[in-house]
Amino acid sequence: MAWNEPGGNSNNQDPWGGKRKGGDRKGPPDLDEAFRKLQESLNGLFGGGKKRSGDGGGSGGGSSKGGGLGLLGIGLVVLLAIWLYNAIYVVDEQEQAVVLRFGKYYETVGPGLNIYFPPFDRKYLENVTRERAYSKQGQMLTEDENIVEVPLTVQYKITNLQDFVLNVDQPEVSLQHATESALRHVVGSTAMDQVLTEGRELMASEIKERLQRFLDTYRTGITVTQVNVQSAAAPREVQEAFDDVIRAREDEQRSRNQAETYANGVIPEARGQAQRIVEDANGYRDEVVSRAKGEADRFTKLVAEYRKAPEVTRERLYLDTMQEVFSNTSKVLVTGDKGQNNLLYLPLDKMIDSSRNGSSSSATGGAAAAPADPGSRAADMQQQRDTRTRETR
Repeated sequence: MAWNEPGGNSNNQDPWGGKRKGGDRKGPPDLDEAFRKLQESLNGLFGGGKKRSGDGGGSGGGSSKGGGLGLLGIGLVVLLAIWLYNAIYVVDEQEQAVVLRFGKYYETVGPGLNIYFPPFDRKYLENVTRERAYSKQGQMLTEDENIVEVPLTVQYKITNLQDFVLNVDQPEVSLQHATESALRHVVGSTAMDQVLTEGRELMASEIKERLQRFLDTYRTGITVTQVNVQSAAAPREVQEAFDDVIRAREDEQRSRNQAETYANGVIPEARGQAQRIVEDANGYRDEVVSRAKGEADRFTKLVAEYRKAPEVTRERLYLDTMQEVFSNTSKVLVTGDKGQNNLLYLPLDKMIDSSRNGSSSSATGGAAAAPADPGSRAADMQQQRDTRTRETR
């Protein structure tokens, strides 16, 4: 049963071991008495308890002296515990720690349980594997004196913790300043259309290279892993005009692609036709050369035969020539003897045409039409020849 529950405490004692004054008196305990009892307990723990009664009047001085030594020991123990709590630390797998002893670099500590000695030592604990990001956006002046807003994101991590801690006071602030400097330099040497359209990837690589060169010069211990140049845009005041410019550039590109498509279709066809003409010319040349060589060879052989039999060869040439001439003409002129001037013209072309017309009309007339009499046709032809002969005379 608690000492202050209803029904009272049989011993009538407070929680500090003392009797309650006044029996049923209620109220807070006596704090002075409680501290006194706690001090006596600590003195007894550290050997500073009261001397026995046989020691006489010197017991009061020994008790106060022992109490002072006990409090000093407690203070030393508390300070030692606090020092150990601050001196022992744990480094995670992703972290490293740099320890300075008397303000000078001492060591770089890896993962595990470690200890250092403050206030002589100081430690700096940082995550060296996590990638950090820094974003930047501002208005830049391009090479052709146009203002654009370029958003930029830089991803980086700490690769040398000693340089990161000791060489630069605020390395991440230096990173921001270097990023702005590299961005303004690259944008200032690039045309506006490249910044707004297809030149962002090249700009990102140039900015990364220049920024890393700045950081290496400052020895910040930072390595840039990635630079992303996001979609740049014109200021809001002139956004509509920039949109018109972009649309015009897209129309230009589309027209250029159509022209290239047409050229790719026409040029190969023209080349094919030119090649065909060249091949035809080469074939005609080969044909003419071969025919000329054949004619020359034939003439050479003909000369040899003519020398052997001139009359027979001459007659044969004449007959071949007449046959070739008559085979290509439809008119025939027949002369009489040498003493007569009779010239007979045979219209073979009309005779052939009339025979063709007669055959076609007989074919279309059907089986009811009777064929013409061969004797009457011969008489008609003879009459026509006589008429032509008279006209000629």
